[in-house]
Amino acid sequence: MFLFDTDWRFNIVKSIAQHHPQHDPAEASREDPAEALNQIYSRPRTAMLVIFFGLLLLAAGVGISVSFGAADIGFLTVWEAVFRYNPDLTSHQIIQELRLPRVLGCVMVGASFGVSGAIMQGMTRNPLADSGLLGLNAGAGFALAICFAFFPGLPYTYLILFSFVGAALSAVIVFALGSVAKGGLTPVRLVLAGVTLSALFTAFSEGLQLYFRIGQDMAFWFAGGVAGTRWMHLKIMSPWIGLALAGAIALSRSVTLLSLGEDIAKGLGLRSGPVKAACTVIVVVLAGSAVSVVGAVSFVGLLAPHVARKLVGIDYRWIIPASGVLGAVLVTFADLAARTVHPPYETPIGALIALIGVPFFLYLANKERREL
Repeated sequence: MFLFDTDWRFNIVKSIAQHHPQHDPAEASREDPAEALNQIYSRPRTAMLVIFFGLLLLAAGVGISVSFGAADIGFLTVWEAVFRYNPDLTSHQIIQELRLPRVLGCVMVGASFGVSGAIMQGMTRNPLADSGLLGLNAGAGFALAICFAFFPGLPYTYLILFSFVGAALSAVIVFALGSVAKGGLTPVRLVLAGVTLSALFTAFSEGLQLYFRIGQDMAFWFAGGVAGTRWMHLKIMSPWIGLALAGAIALSRSVTLLSLGEDIAKGLGLRSGPVKAACTVIVVVLAGSAVSVVGAVSFVGLLAPHVARKLVGIDYRWIIPASGVLGAVLVTFADLAARTVHPPYETPIGALIALIGVPFFLYLANKERREL
């Protein structure tokens, strides 16, 4: 991993000023570059407040989600079911076996999508990057369709591994397609390649669904939701997600340099090749794990990093953890809304998040087009 010297902040400021005039710290403070850096490059106090209040909001969302459901269960009963579980009581069984794993699944999935989106946006310098928009979710879903069609009854551990393979295959194809065009890999080309590949993999998945009659098995993944999450799923996916999140935090400084440009990163001593490879592995693990649980949910990895960047600055040491917290909050409250829109039926959380994500994506795409 790249290690910074004691003057890394000042070096980055000079590099930004030379290569990115629109981020010139002199605009903020011509007399004190260090003060300009604190204002523009990083907002650690704001970041800590965002993470702190985000965790408080997440805790509130978890508490409300566990308490709310088709069965009317009081808060005191919920408290007893969590801390003094009695397997003989039906209400305790509902809390422990259905609601708790579902809510914790929301937290893990939201954090995974948020962090993977932040890494992808920083690594590719693409504000439109998201595991769903770049085809990783569709690739993982196609791998799951293959499992259901040709290997029915496969243990969940292998389903996660197949999801990793599908997401990795999508990443390789998307980057290859986006790079072969004249002019190299641009944000718009990357998204176009991802959208095209997503449509292709989705068509293949639907074809397998019709031919092998696995529609009921695949319906959950196409719609997107965490209703079927159980402790078994969390036990298997949590080590993968935990290691990937730890790796993302460890590489956050290097992602910051990559976000400033390849030339700047190399000029500051970063070995971009190994860092990009490690970041890609982390993104594949996070996206594959999340899709194996929640299905084809997009835009979480687009929304959370943009909000985080707006609040905490452009230092990925703060953007990555803030994106994880905000992504977890978004998915948790989206799942809560999915159960309240049309009770007792559930609305797919992918559809609810898309109501916010699609307009936001169109805004970013239009802004990117104007800047080309």
